[in-house]
Amino acid sequence: MAEGTVMVTQHRYHINWLNAIFLLGIPVLAAVAAFWHGVTFGIGSTEVIVLVVWYLFCGMSITAGYHRLFSHRSYSASRPVVLFYSLFGAGAFQNSIIEWCSDHRNHHKFTDLDNDPYNATRGFFWSHMGWVIMQKEGNDNDFSNVRDLQADPILAWQHRHIFLIGFIVGMVLPGAIGFAIGGLGTGIGCFIWGGLLRTVFVHHGTFLINSAAHIWGTQPYMTTNTSKDSAFLSLFTFGEGYHNFHHAFQADYRNGYKWYHWDLSKWLILVLSILRLSSGLKRTPKASIEIAKLDVKYAKEAQNLLRSNDKVDMTSFEKRVGTYRNSLRDSFRKLAGVKKENKSSSFDKSKDMFPRQLTELKRDIKAIKEEISALFSDMRIAASAV
Repeated sequence: MAEGTVMVTQHRYHINWLNAIFLLGIPVLAAVAAFWHGVTFGIGSTEVIVLVVWYLFCGMSITAGYHRLFSHRSYSASRPVVLFYSLFGAGAFQNSIIEWCSDHRNHHKFTDLDNDPYNATRGFFWSHMGWVIMQKEGNDNDFSNVRDLQADPILAWQHRHIFLIGFIVGMVLPGAIGFAIGGLGTGIGCFIWGGLLRTVFVHHGTFLINSAAHIWGTQPYMTTNTSKDSAFLSLFTFGEGYHNFHHAFQADYRNGYKWYHWDLSKWLILVLSILRLSSGLKRTPKASIEIAKLDVKYAKEAQNLLRSNDKVDMTSFEKRVGTYRNSLRDSFRKLAGVKKENKSSSFDKSKDMFPRQLTELKRDIKAIKEEISALFSDMRIAASAV
């Protein structure tokens, strides 16, 4: 076996030294440079502002752009927005849109399997950054799963010149802005803080979704893979921490679907839609979300019950949950229909029909959820009675 070559599962891998030096060297270089700059020139408000702005621009170009727009097509964006994502996404130094999205689509297609590029079952380090450092031999990506992206001239241009664009936008530009505002010391500071350190922060924020969000958290919507929901991770990943929801409903432009879920990326996309810079925002129907939650909860309760008593007759419980599933689906569909009708220009809004229908349907849904809670209580009683 050649030096620097290792086996990971049945595939042969070798170290990508460029990626290894960049990922492992930049944090050290950034820390040393930031200390030196602080001692030599001091840190002013310009450095802090450039750091925050570039962190937001580059970070959300990955989450709202690379991820939700290009990988999952969860909304459409105007050409200026596509160009913005292409420029600042390059500055995040996570490869081109075409390369990134090809890997990500494979991640969803083969989650936790051998062909998942950042397969979380291989361990935290592998899914966090090991997969970037170790390159599969003989695996020249043909990008067959991103033909739609290759057809876009802006994305094709970015792919051809990814390193040059990334260096100019991600490193040179923040330094140039600092130099123009405060001279040499500020220019060096903005290069270090807005370029080097910011790259480290954005890198590991993204990497944590591949690693930590497949290890720690809850699974309210699906349990067939390792994806987890973590409100904590969402705080510093622009909303990407609601990862179990995302794996269950990949086409949704939201990761945190409730209004209070911290999801900067969904709010950016909403603002862009208000400004008519994005459109076609895809939302998972509420019925689908509630039924997914019901199915996961029921499966967990049934597992606990059968663990306590493997001879219990589950027929009545299965029948009840099937009835509630259908009732939820019907009620939410009626609710969506009433809301849609109310928005119609032909709807007579002078009558109080809409508020009355809305109240009745919400009362029905509440009653169904109470019956579901009673079902789970009965299952727990059956488990404890053994």
